[in-house]
Amino acid sequence: MTPRFIRFFAAASLFCLASSSFAHVVLQDGAAAANTSYRATFRVGHGCDGQSTTAMRVTIPAGFNGAQPMPKAGWTLSTKIGPLAAPYESHGKKYTEGVLEITWTANGPDNALPAEYYDEFVLRGTTPAKPGPVWFKVLQSCAKAANDWAEVPASGTSTKGLKSPAALLEVLDVQSSNAHAH
Repeated sequence: MTPRFIRFFAAASLFCLASSSFAHVVLQDGAAAANTSYRATFRVGHGCDGQSTTAMRVTIPAGFNGAQPMPKAGWTLSTKIGPLAAPYESHGKKYTEGVLEITWTANGPDNALPAEYYDEFVLRGTTPAKPGPVWFKVLQSCAKAANDWAEVPASGTSTKGLKSPAALLEVLDVQSSNAHAH
C-alpha cells in the first residue's frame, strides 16, 4: 500500500468514527478520493423536537456532478434540475445543467420516520476534481418543525460550536489507477 492510500483510509476511518457519534444528519463515509464515483449515504439520527421526519431535501454542492438519488420504499422522490455553477464533461458529453436538489417525501404518516428511529437516504455522483471540504446542506422536515442542517464553518472543517452543521465530505487527493468517475 502506498502512503497516500494509508492516509486516505486513516482519514476515512476517522471521519466515520466521528460521524457516528453525532445526532445530526451525517454522511456514512466522510471522506472520498477526488474525481471518483461516490455513494453518499445520509444518516438521520432523530426527528424534529420529537416529531417524525416527513421529508429530506439535500442540496447538491457545486462540483459534485451527476447526482442520482436512490428511491426509497414509501417515499416520493423528486429532483430540481438547473444550470450548474461550472459545466463538466463525462464520457465525451458536456453538461451545463444537472441535479441541484434531491427531495424524499414520505407517502403519508405511516411512511414517515419516527423520531426515535434512524434511517438512511442515499444518492451517488462524482466527487469534485479539486480536493477539500464539500458541504451538503440538508433540510429535514417534520409535521410542525424542521431541522435545517446548513451551517458551514467560516474556514476549515471543524463543526465545533455549530448548532446545525451541514454534512461534510472531505475530498482527498488520492491517485488510483482504477479510478473511473460516474
